[in-house]
This record gives sequence, structure tokens and C-alpha cells, in this order.
Amino acid sequence: MAQLDATDAVTAVGFPLTSLRLLDSAGTELAQAPLGEVAEPGLRYRCLRRGELNAALQQEAAGRGIPVRHGVRLTDVTEAPDGVTAHFADGTTADADLLIGADGLDSTVRGILTPGVRPRYSGQRVYYGYTGSAPRVAKTGRITFIRGSKATFGYAVSPTREAYWFARVNTDPLPDGGSVREVAWREELLPLLREDSVPMGAVVAASVGSVLVTNATELPLGAVWHAGRVLLIGDAAHAASPATGQGASMALEDAVVLAKALRDLPGPPAAFAAYEAHRRPRVEHNITVSGGITRGGTDPARPRPVIARPADPDAGLIRQLAWESPLSAAPPEEP
Repeated sequence: MAQLDATDAVTAVGFPLTSLRLLDSAGTELAQAPLGEVAEPGLRYRCLRRGELNAALQQEAAGRGIPVRHGVRLTDVTEAPDGVTAHFADGTTADADLLIGADGLDSTVRGILTPGVRPRYSGQRVYYGYTGSAPRVAKTGRITFIRGSKATFGYAVSPTREAYWFARVNTDPLPDGGSVREVAWREELLPLLREDSVPMGAVVAASVGSVLVTNATELPLGAVWHAGRVLLIGDAAHAASPATGQGASMALEDAVVLAKALRDLPGPPAAFAAYEAHRRPRVEHNITVSGGITRGGTDPARPRPVIARPADPDAGLIRQLAWESPLSAAPPEEP
């Protein structure tokens, strides 16, 4: 966000997260650690609702004179040697130098670009909800993860004592393949959580409003990201299961690296190729790791894949994201 000069738009909402802890199904603490770098305001963690993030970023875009048009649906894309045209369901069109498909998991642009590439179920349903009053033992500003016997559970507590929670359960996919928001899903989840002597059941039982349930899905590795003047980014290109919690982060990193590629490379083909060379190893590593966690579920006997991380990944990422540094046509060879 700092590279986009938009940190303030996000830190103005939500609340800080300063620590993380991990419990087992009996409530035994397995780990505890600080989150973020307290000395660097831009590297501190914040917890906020996805809708708050969307609103903050759209307001920031509007303040910079960037138009956002709602209520239109893309139906087709056509290309010419010097540009691309987007066709919408209301009969209107838009012409541009290039088209970026940043339209998420069920991307229309991906369906046009690569019709056979679709998200696949990665083995878990994920439940999300909010609780009006968190358990008294819960500490504000800390995110707690619980390895339950039937579910992986997590929650964070806001300064107003509202708990933001999720649960991941290994089971069959939702029959319609999409997301469902109903109060009744809470009753399906509660028996699984109450088998353990930790506050998961109490948090969910106190939920207010409906519970969102969705399938954990991922895109296959090696999918095509671009053709001609059309490029996919974010979940449209490389959606992973939510186990690592990296979806929004990967999309924001994509935006910075793509902007640098378009700035530093001569024309869309070269820029798209450079962008892909820099981003694919990192995002596909995340797909693999997150999918391994998801399929491993809560059963400690099930093996988890051991994935070799790139050498010095943080330094490489910092070089990629630093706005003042040029982006090379290909990332440097790792030692």
C-alpha cells in the first residue's frame, strides 16, 4: 500500500493486530508471537472487513480522479493491432491500450481468455461470521488460531469486543458451488466446534446475523495469464485456497509489480512477460502451500507437503515492490 501511496486509506479503518497465538483442541497454547514490525507504521497489521477495504480503496481512487463505473457486465473482448475493446451487456463499449482482468475467482475475462480454466474444490468449506460480544478471556488486538478436532478456527477481537471469526471444515463442497449466507449454517457448524474444550462454540453461538459459507477453491498451476493486450491478475489468475490468508495481499503485490512493468518495459507484450516472470513463482508457491494446508485439514496424521521457499524471499519481494527501483525483464537468478 505504501508503494501506491495509499497506506493512510487503509489504516484509517479497522483496528491493529499486535499478536498471534495458536491453541490445540484442549486449549493448550502451542505458540505465541508478535505481529508486524511495531517501529514501522506501514508494516503493522490491521484487521478490517473486506467491505471496508473495498470502500477505502474506491474512495482513494475517486480522490485521484480515477473513474469507477458500476452496474455493467462484461460480455466480450475484441482486439486490434493498436488496442482492445471491452463489450458490455448494456450495449456500450470501452476502448483502451490494454485490458486487465482483475475480476476475481469467477473471472469473466478468464472465461474469455482461457475458457477451460476453472477453480477446483480444494477440500474445505469455510464459514465466516461476526460475534457481538467476544469471550472475556479474549484479548483485544490478538488473532487466535485453534487446531480443533473437526475444524480449524480463528478469531480476532476488536476494541468494541466484536469477534471476527472463521472456521475451515474438511467436508463435501456446497452443492451449488458458490457462496451461501444464511443463519442456519451456524447450527450446522456448532456441533463440530463444541466437541473441543476451547471457546470456538461460544464465539459462534453468539454470532449476530447470517453466517457466510463458501467452498475453498484454487486455480491450477501453470494457467495462462495473458494473451495479446489482455492480462489476468489477482484471484482471476492465481486464486489459492484461503488457508494462508494471502488473497488480498497477492492482488495488491500484483498491482504494484504490474504498474512497474508497464512503466519500465516497452509495450504490453514485454511488460506482461516481465510481470509474469516476477510474480508466478511467488503466487504458485502460495497456491501449493495453501492447498497443502487445506487438504491436510485438522488431522495431524496426514502429511503436509514440504515446499522449498525461494532463497531470501523477503529481500526479493522488497526489490520487486520498491517503486523507485526499475523492474527488470526477468527476475535475478537465486543463488
